[in-house]
Amino acid sequence: MTDNYQKYEIECERIRKQNAKLLDEFLLWLQESNLKEETIKQHVNNIDFYINEYLLYEDAAEAKEGVFRASMFLGYWFIKKAMWASHSQIKSNAASLKKFYTFMLEKRLINKEELDDLKETIKEGMPEWVATMRRYDDPSITDMEDVWGI
Repeated sequence: MTDNYQKYEIECERIRKQNAKLLDEFLLWLQESNLKEETIKQHVNNIDFYINEYLLYEDAAEAKEGVFRASMFLGYWFIKKAMWASHSQIKSNAASLKKFYTFMLEKRLINKEELDDLKETIKEGMPEWVATMRRYDDPSITDMEDVWGI
């Protein structure tokens, strides 16, 4: 193993521990909002995947940094990497991200401008992400450049 990879793994482990605490607090925060238990479970699962898989996939990014990475996640990475990706799952993940980063704002881990930017990114990007998902699932499209609009 290279030195850089070992450093990356150590940093990811530190972040995973931090994320576990955040997820526990997020769960309690959601429970206080009187959402249905199934909805709460979905939000926590979506965010767990986002912060512990996507944000740690190529580099060791903390959850607060994820507020800037939603577009790449919803418009590309999730579609390509998650076997359960679908139109409705993209929307579900977008809703979870908005909830999670609202929670992060209340904890003062991000600021209002960052949350507003995330919400605007989701609002503007959703039509294209859904269209990309449809192209990705379309068996008549065989050239991946046509899926991603390259």
